[in-house]
Amino acid sequence: MTAQGILVGLVFYLMFPANIIGLWWAVGSPLLMDHNSICRKTRRLAGKQREICKKEPEIVKEVAKGAELAILECQHQFKARRWNCTSHRRSIGKILKRDTREAAFVYAITAAGVLHSVTNACTQGSLMQCSCINDYRDTPPGADFAWGGCNDNVGYGYNKSKQFMDAMPKKRRGDIRTLIQLHNNEAGRLAVQMHMVKWCKCHGLSGSCSLKTCWKKMPQFDTVGNRLKGGFDGAIKVIGSNDGEELLPFGDTIKPHMSKDLIYGEDSPNFCRAYRRAGSLGTSGRDCDPNSLGVGGCDILCCGRGYRKYQQTLNENCHCVFKWCCEVKCDICTVTKTIYKCV
Repeated sequence: MTAQGILVGLVFYLMFPANIIGLWWAVGSPLLMDHNSICRKTRRLAGKQREICKKEPEIVKEVAKGAELAILECQHQFKARRWNCTSHRRSIGKILKRDTREAAFVYAITAAGVLHSVTNACTQGSLMQCSCINDYRDTPPGADFAWGGCNDNVGYGYNKSKQFMDAMPKKRRGDIRTLIQLHNNEAGRLAVQMHMVKWCKCHGLSGSCSLKTCWKKMPQFDTVGNRLKGGFDGAIKVIGSNDGEELLPFGDTIKPHMSKDLIYGEDSPNFCRAYRRAGSLGTSGRDCDPNSLGVGGCDILCCGRGYRKYQQTLNENCHCVFKWCCEVKCDICTVTKTIYKCV
């Protein structure tokens, strides 16, 4: 299974109802990351997704890029955790079938990734149906800058992410799991939309920066990942109301959730040992750091089972020298490193 195939599989997992969660693996061989791959089975898509596939295939290309951006950021954020956001076929499908914190993060980061990718494409001029926003506003009194240039059209990216990621078959629109998923999709988009940053360009003689022109851009995606990771750690457990129309905090001592919060409906497994039903692959064989007291330390990551020490031999570039002009030449050195793996 190629990395591209796994990422397309994740897109399918995120787009389709839970009862079709194995769709990607039924499709067959790995697919390329293009709109044809995602739209090939249009009969299994929700109505709005089919419409976008037919009329705006360039948007679906950005959906695929957004999913790739999301899974890489997810794996970066959780690389030292017991659950490391693996996209392994025996794990991700099971994770997304349950309303855990992990599923909440995956849905949120993917909706954010799609928004980010579509907006970037718009800013770069790759999407003919949108443009940047000349949203000039009054400059604050005494400011050393003036608003100008083009703001990222985050509203356009928000709308396309919402149209594609929130599309649901009619029979799913009223269930609690769907309400939780849609809420977390929105939390992901808000992690981008609510945190636009000011970028500036200096003007003046000899770079004096006597005047700055500034505009609004999206935050870097790793900043979005950090923000949603904080939301994961502070996620709020919810239950459905008696009429099934809204989500309520689980327990009297839990604060009501806001639109930017991540929410979940059931507790996670501890991910220490393999548990196929829950999508846990366990931590046996994972690299750990015996000197760390944090989540990547051997004591926590190995769940008290202990760890083993290994010697690993690698070939690395060394003794690199810059040659005028313009080349860097290196020797190849064999180095031995000590690594530690959970039992």
